[in-house]
Amino acid sequence: MDRVALRGLRARGHHGVFEREREEGQTFIVDLDLGLDTRPAADGDDLARTVHYGVVAEEVVAVVAGEPVDLIETLAQRIADTCLAHAAVREVEVVVHKPDAPITVPFDDVTITIKRSRA
Repeated sequence: MDRVALRGLRARGHHGVFEREREEGQTFIVDLDLGLDTRPAADGDDLARTVHYGVVAEEVVAVVAGEPVDLIETLAQRIADTCLAHAAVREVEVVVHKPDAPITVPFDDVTITIKRSRA
């Protein structure tokens, strides 16, 4: 399986279980690894036979900026579903970073990583 990677997609979202997170929002960062067979696109030099990563990026940012959820696990699943809606994408790894998570001790980042594929 070939890989198309997008790193560091940023969007402001209002996800979290605490009222402050829902009201103020915070920045979320998303990394994606899309698994697909790029040979058909390469053979014909045809964008229609691969995944348009610019469109995927816009859709993922819209998910992050969209309807709030309590858990980043839920957010990651919504992002995975969005990616898998593209016909060429057979599998996806999603990493959601929440660098401003409400944690009371010093930390660099909180992430969730999920891997999903077509059934």
